[in-house]
Amino acid sequence: MSQINPFYSRLVSGYLFPEIGRRTREFISNNPDRTIFRMGIGDTTRPLAPSVVTAMTAAVQELGVLKTYSGYGDSEGTNPLRVAISNYYQELGCEITTNEIFVSDGAKSDSANIQSIFATDNIIGFQDPAYPVYVDSNVIAGRSQGLGENAQYKDFVYLECNAENGFIPQVPTQKVDILYLCFPNNPTGAVATRAQLQAFVDWANANQSIIIYDAAYSWFITDPELPRSIYEIEGAKKCAIEIQSFSKFAGFTGVRLGWSVVPQDLVCSDSQAGELNKIWTRRQNTMFNGASNIAQAGGVAALSEIGRRECQETIDYYMQNAKLIKTSLEALGLDCFGGDNAPYIWVKTPNGLKSWEFFDKLIQEAGVVGTPGSGFGPSGEGYFRFSAFANRESVELALESIRGNLKI
Repeated sequence: MSQINPFYSRLVSGYLFPEIGRRTREFISNNPDRTIFRMGIGDTTRPLAPSVVTAMTAAVQELGVLKTYSGYGDSEGTNPLRVAISNYYQELGCEITTNEIFVSDGAKSDSANIQSIFATDNIIGFQDPAYPVYVDSNVIAGRSQGLGENAQYKDFVYLECNAENGFIPQVPTQKVDILYLCFPNNPTGAVATRAQLQAFVDWANANQSIIIYDAAYSWFITDPELPRSIYEIEGAKKCAIEIQSFSKFAGFTGVRLGWSVVPQDLVCSDSQAGELNKIWTRRQNTMFNGASNIAQAGGVAALSEIGRRECQETIDYYMQNAKLIKTSLEALGLDCFGGDNAPYIWVKTPNGLKSWEFFDKLIQEAGVVGTPGSGFGPSGEGYFRFSAFANRESVELALESIRGNLKI
């Protein structure tokens, strides 16, 4: 007799961003004459870099010619792209070989799938607040008995991030086998220093724990003293998997392309060096046929000298948006965090409003859509995330509407 996976029923509610979409559509239906400004979901809005478009167009044309047509490629990614990624790490002073790089259809997929190579009885830890996929994928895998007290899932370890600790948690004091870290952080915009990351790496190596490190927003770091990869930290190759993305820095949110690094030196308590790399290879070969060869051609172009320069112009555009949003909201007396080395501005809701209460207030009074902080975890309650991924005119009009209509 067939049965469903019971662990889906342990998820608290629908995924955060579809819920935002549902509420926004409902508001538009009830207020068809209102203008809506979207500053919530971190979807890019600027066009692809010219060099990327050229490369992807050429890749499409090659598929239309018998002599140059190509079908399945290596599930780990094309060699030119893996070499380009390896060279990127070389620039950072990190020795990452091509056989440690696994190209995928995006960081979100890898963030959800990577946990499958670890035993289900591992104790999982997260920054709180955190990108929802880390938590939800481990609930679906059966690592939690369901929601417990304080809106936290049972069996998970939550490392609270708050204004007092600069939204950078301390290393765990209790047992954690696998710890998810994201810097620059989504949603808070906080970025760990080298010393702070070294503390996490030292903790992981001392406890035979694994760090899953989401570096998707590292391209937005403006401070040269801040690390862009966890592999800039001594000892990280023994304990850390890094997940990266083309989505935000190259505008590939719809194109879909990312990668993960599983070092040969990586070990957990019951593995030898190289074993986890082989297991992830086996998983990808079994369940994934590789990212689109067209997208991978675009990825090579994005990592080229001219592509990096063109993509940096777009990054600068978004970061100018972030500065504009942050300074404008601070001028209204709101406490703001992030926005300096990340494209997100993390705002303390005024007058003790809960996150979803502020969502309703913001859309009703100013016609602006953002992201309730509580959707990222219990410690996100009382905060709100604004995204800098928007066209400048839309940002300026949204801020004008907030200044003129939001009653604080």
